[in-house]
Amino acid sequence: MLHLFFFFFFFSTRRYGGGPPRFGGGGGGNRGGPPPGKFGNPGERLRKKHWNLDELPKFQKNFYQEHPDVTRRPLQEVEQYRRSKEVTVKGRDCPKPIVKFHEAAFPSYVMDVIVKQNWTEPTPIQSQGWPVALSGKDMVGIAQTGSGKTLAYLLPAIVHIQHQPFLEHGDGPICLVLAPTRELAQQVQQVAAEYGRASRLKTTCIYGGAPKGPQIRDLERGVEICIATPGRLIDFLECGKTNLRRCTYLVLDEADRMLDMGFEPQIRKIVDQIRPDRQTLMWSATWPKEVRQLAEDFLKDYVQINIGALQLSANHNILQIVDVCNDLEKEDKLIRLLEEIMSEKENKTIIFVETKRRCDELTRRMRRDGWPAMGIHGDKSQQERDWVLNEFRYGKAPILIATDVASRGLGHVTLILKKVLFFSHLKVESLWQALGMTVPGLERELDDILELLNWLATQWA
Repeated sequence: MLHLFFFFFFFSTRRYGGGPPRFGGGGGGNRGGPPPGKFGNPGERLRKKHWNLDELPKFQKNFYQEHPDVTRRPLQEVEQYRRSKEVTVKGRDCPKPIVKFHEAAFPSYVMDVIVKQNWTEPTPIQSQGWPVALSGKDMVGIAQTGSGKTLAYLLPAIVHIQHQPFLEHGDGPICLVLAPTRELAQQVQQVAAEYGRASRLKTTCIYGGAPKGPQIRDLERGVEICIATPGRLIDFLECGKTNLRRCTYLVLDEADRMLDMGFEPQIRKIVDQIRPDRQTLMWSATWPKEVRQLAEDFLKDYVQINIGALQLSANHNILQIVDVCNDLEKEDKLIRLLEEIMSEKENKTIIFVETKRRCDELTRRMRRDGWPAMGIHGDKSQQERDWVLNEFRYGKAPILIATDVASRGLGHVTLILKKVLFFSHLKVESLWQALGMTVPGLERELDDILELLNWLATQWA
C-alpha cells in the first residue's frame, strides 16, 4: 500500500521567497510564464494575424476510411466496448472506436513500428481518439498520463502531414505540439523521432535551458513536426527564426498544466499565428472551467473523449495521512517518518516542496545529516537534472527532494514504494497532478479529501 503523508503548515510561506508560490518546473525554464524581458511581455512583438480563408491555400484533413470490420460492428457492441474501457464521448458525429490496430488503416511504415512494440491492442484513448483525429475533427482528450495519448495524436499527425505539400525553404512546421515543460517535450520528441524516421519526416524539440543554436538550425533546415514549450517558441517567432504559416495540425498537450503554470497569454499569442481552419487537438488530465474556456475559444464543433470515471473517485490502495502542524514541528516529523520508511530496503521517497530555495535548503540539510538525498528543480541544468533523475531511478539516491518539475520525468519510475508530500500553500489539484505523474496507474482522488484540505487551508491560512 502506498502511504501519502500531507504536511500542511500555514505560517512559513513568506520566509521562503515571499509572495504566492509558483511551480518549480517550467517549460523553457520559466514558471508562471516567461518573465518580462528586454522587449516587454513575451509575445508583445507578435501581431495577431487577420486571416482571409478565401486567400489561404486549401488543405485536406479528413483521411478516415472506416474499416469494414468497424462498419459491421453493431452499435450495441460498440457501447459495450466503451463501457468496459470507461470511454465516454460527447459531440456530433463521433466515429466508432477501433479495437484492433489494423482497423486504423495506418500506412505500412507506421504499422511496422507498432508491430515491433509487441502491443496487443490500442489503449482506450487511441481506440476512440484515432478515428476522431483521422476524420479531421477538433477534439478534447481527457486522460491520465500513461494512457497512450502521445501516439493518439502523433500517428494521425503523421498521416495528416503526408497528405500536405512538401515543405519549401522558409516554411515552418506543419504539426505543432505545445507542451508545458521540457521534460514532457523531450518525451514526446522521442516518440515522434521514432515514428518520424519510419515515415521520413523531420522533427525537432525546442525548449529553454538548452543552447538555441542547434534548435535554430533544425528550424531553418525545415521540420514537419515541432514539439515546443511556449516560452522558447515565442522567442523564435519574435525573432523570425520560424513561423506558423504552414501549421494545420495543432496539439495542446497537458493544457491544464500549461494554464496552471501561467502560459495562457503565450498560448493565445501562438495560436493567433496559426490559420483558424486548422485541426486542433487538446489534451488534459482534468476538465476545469479554465480548460473548458480554452477549448471553446480554440476548437470548433469538437468531440470530447473522456477516459475513466467522469466523477473522480478514491483509490483505496492509498493510505492518506494529513498532518496539520506548525513550522517548527514539520522537519522533526519528516525525519521520524523517513527513518521508518528507509528502514526497508529499496524504498524510495519523493519529497515535494513548493520553492526552489526550499528544495536546496532541505537537500543540503539532509545530506549534511547523512541522508542519501538529491534535489531537483527548474533552475538546474538539463544535464544535472537528467543525472539526478537517473540516480533516483536506479536507487543510488533513494530520496528525491523536488519541486513539481520532477514529476515530468518520473512517469515510468517503478519501485516507488513510499512517498512523502511536503507542501505548504499549494493548490490541492496540484498535489494530484504530481501524484498522477509519479505513481503509474494512480487515479486522482478529490471527492473524499478535497473538501477537508480546502477547509483546513481556510481555517489556518
